[in-house]
Amino acid sequence: MMVLVGLGALLALAAVVRLLVGPSAGGTLLALPATGEVWSIRLTRVALGVIVGGSLGVAGAMLQSLLRNPIASPDLLGMASGAALALLVVAFASTIGIAGSVALRTPAAVAGSMAVLAVVYALGQRRGLIEPVSLILVGVIISIVAASIGQLLVQLMGERGFIAGRLLLGTLRDDATRTEMGVAGAMLAIGALLGAAWGPAMDAASMGEDEARSVGVRLKRLRAGLLLASGALTAGAVVLAGPIGFVGLIAPHGVRLIAGPGNRVVVLGAGLAGAALIVAGDALVMALPLSTGRVPLSIVTAIIGGPVFIAMLRREMRRGVRL
Repeated sequence: MMVLVGLGALLALAAVVRLLVGPSAGGTLLALPATGEVWSIRLTRVALGVIVGGSLGVAGAMLQSLLRNPIASPDLLGMASGAALALLVVAFASTIGIAGSVALRTPAAVAGSMAVLAVVYALGQRRGLIEPVSLILVGVIISIVAASIGQLLVQLMGERGFIAGRLLLGTLRDDATRTEMGVAGAMLAIGALLGAAWGPAMDAASMGEDEARSVGVRLKRLRAGLLLASGALTAGAVVLAGPIGFVGLIAPHGVRLIAGPGNRVVVLGAGLAGAALIVAGDALVMALPLSTGRVPLSIVTAIIGGPVFIAMLRREMRRGVRL
């Protein structure tokens, strides 16, 4: 419980910093907003950061439990790229006269996210057993293919492709609608509650199928629930910010190192940690103004998460050799 309180305090601190960071009338980057409109803009970006980071953190914790793989995450398994590609398909459909609207974006992103995870899950096995390194490699390959197809669609859309292509940058959207934020926020709340409720079953499943069944865990139902929840959470984050990497990897792993393997705490803690990371990252982006525009948030998370991922992957490979 103290871990969750501490992470909540960290998120509150990140939110305060983000509310203070931004251009002001005096030309400084650290000042209280002078008008109600500026307050509204900054509060909206804090809310976006909480929803996006929380969704990615919870989804990462669920995937790592589902696949029994500490290096699983929505971006490394291709789910974020699949959701982004689905959004670009909807945008492309609207440009050529086929039905496409804002209302279709979230369901399309959910479908794309879960479809990719299903493919990766099927191809990342050998003799019925999941191989962690193979799983990641398949996910990375599918991510590259999905991103390439997305770039092609952006090219085919011409001038409209410039706006649609922003989905691939990985940054909090200034034009996110209240409906999209509300749906994604609701999915985050439901996903976090489900993750907390499923925590004991996830703990039992981590010990093996026989042990889980012996205590009454319905593995098929649990895995289906984790798959659906992680896909929906990833899709909600992508709709609001595009694909942002490594948050779903770092947040659960960091909480697990501090609080232990209990999945109930890991799921809730990963949501808080992911939210704090995105909100703090957005504050850093706003504190680094460039003449060419804002630095995409995905660059910040990649600089932080890349070395962490390499270290974790090397550790998993060494474990595989010893086995």
